[in-house]
Amino acid sequence: ACTGIENIDEAITLLEQNNWDLVAAINGVIPQENGILQSEYGVETLHGPAYGPTSHSAAASSAPSSSSAFRHVVPSRQIVERQPRMLDFRVEYRDRNVDVVLEDSSTVGDIKQILENELQIPASKMLLKGWKTGDVDDSTVLKSLHLPKNNSLYVLTPDLPPPSSSHSGALQESLNQNFMLIVTHREVQREYNLNFSGSSTIQEVKRNVYDLTSIPVRHQLWEGWPPSATDDSMTLAVSGLTFPCHRLTVGRRSSPVQTREQSEEQCTDVHMVSDSDGDDFEDATEFGVDDGEMFGVASSALRKSPMMPENAENEGDALLQFTAEFSSRYGDCHPVYFIGSLEAAFQEAFYGKARDRKLLAIYLHHDESVLTNVFCSQMLCAESIVSYLSQNFITWAWDMTKEANRARFLTMCTRHFGSVVAQTIRTQKTDQFPLFLIIMGKRSSNEVLNVIQGNTTVDELMMRLMAAMEIFSAQQQEDIKDEDEREARENVKREQDEAYRISLEADRAKREAQEREMAEQFRLEQIRKEQEEEREAIRLSLEQSLPPEPKEESTESVSKLRIRTPSGEFFERRFLASSKLQVVFDFVASKGYPWEEYKLLGTFPRRDVTQLDPNKSLLEVKLYPQETLFLEAKE
Repeated sequence: ACTGIENIDEAITLLEQNNWDLVAAINGVIPQENGILQSEYGVETLHGPAYGPTSHSAAASSAPSSSSAFRHVVPSRQIVERQPRMLDFRVEYRDRNVDVVLEDSSTVGDIKQILENELQIPASKMLLKGWKTGDVDDSTVLKSLHLPKNNSLYVLTPDLPPPSSSHSGALQESLNQNFMLIVTHREVQREYNLNFSGSSTIQEVKRNVYDLTSIPVRHQLWEGWPPSATDDSMTLAVSGLTFPCHRLTVGRRSSPVQTREQSEEQCTDVHMVSDSDGDDFEDATEFGVDDGEMFGVASSALRKSPMMPENAENEGDALLQFTAEFSSRYGDCHPVYFIGSLEAAFQEAFYGKARDRKLLAIYLHHDESVLTNVFCSQMLCAESIVSYLSQNFITWAWDMTKEANRARFLTMCTRHFGSVVAQTIRTQKTDQFPLFLIIMGKRSSNEVLNVIQGNTTVDELMMRLMAAMEIFSAQQQEDIKDEDEREARENVKREQDEAYRISLEADRAKREAQEREMAEQFRLEQIRKEQEEEREAIRLSLEQSLPPEPKEESTESVSKLRIRTPSGEFFERRFLASSKLQVVFDFVASKGYPWEEYKLLGTFPRRDVTQLDPNKSLLEVKLYPQETLFLEAKE
């Protein structure tokens, strides 16, 4: 009535962010001048005579009875400009606490600048943790986070070396230790043995217990926490738990109506829980919503046909019918369900390259649950959820309405996730459905990161999906690093093998080339030898066929020829003037200068004797009585 907020989910979210302090929640969304304050006489409006006690009484007497404790506040033209809202932060860093007071118009980066001056740590090295909402960065405006007045944060500096003091060393050692928490669920008398690192927070423990016991954090009633564990953002290492084993007991608060003191005790739990519990739907008729016509959809429209055939032999066919029926009931804007067996969904999500892997989301539907229609139409079909699931998840679905299908899924669950997860799903009551399982594939097994029940909101569902995605992203980066290193090693090995193969081929080619060269040299040598032998045989034959050299005192006409070789040597011989020119050619050839390769030249006049008729006599070619000739190789 005071704020004009009609969305129930938004109102509950604001109440949770202000630790269920109604006055603080209202003052957080409307200006202080138009807000309300708690006085010793009850709740009063502020500023202006029109809002004084007199007018308040008059309005209360004349107005009809209403369940609202507040009246509409009419803005006045005389209202002054809204004063900035101040926020108090207590920031813990190792053994120091720093108090910071800022306007809600400041940014997260402004807090870091103040801490930089106080702690002497560069702002770029700080990780500011403990926010009640999702991820924030330095540019996030504090007002947009809808923070309560008092807040607790802590600083992490993973890039800085730890201090050398013995206290810091002991704290770091505690953060690295593992604590065994034996948590007893009081109502069902069941124990859970949970392992947590010392760096885990109390809030993370309570949230994990919520996944196991289905008791929202704000409804959890704990026994066994040490007196020093006053803040849920505190790590287990500094909370005072007994190491290595500590016993705790948890139960559900018996009464939904809590005193202000109880609300203050669990103020740090509120931001981590779902916005509504199954009991909240008992009051749905107060908002004009009937069980049979939730959100205007008649129950008869929801029961046209089953989501999945009973005893379906083929999981792919069953998922096809599930997708078609889901679209007909809730529209086409819904997650893209994987069509195929659960094993095929594992293969698609977990067994590709590390960069292509995704989380697996398993949606478990139940038509007989009162939460199903709300969850499907308002949460699962929200555009933000659909978009986030399609980008980061492989979504697989199953209908648990029929007993045969339920038993079949529990068998698959036991085979793939183990008996503990199967027993957790088996003990879920009908009104706790639908369920949303977030699965992450690991090297040797599949891990269930989260089990989300149907009594949630879009914001909490998105936060839990994003939290699972953060865990998966960290693991994926390690897998990508390992895969890259493995591929690098394999590439080096392949390159070495290829270089070795190329080297072998080069050696073989070189050896073959040498062998070919040697064979060619041998062949040429053989040819050369054969040619020399042939030439020698021809020379000897010519030398034997030459007529005897006439003597100087011969009575016949004798021609004396002096022949100069290309090397400068001379040889002489006498021939009968009547001898044919061919005899001279044969003589020259017998000396190793065949007339096919050499020409015989005269000096005066210069002429090529080899061009003359070899059948003419020396007298006829004028090589008488003597002549000097020289040999020249033909071109």
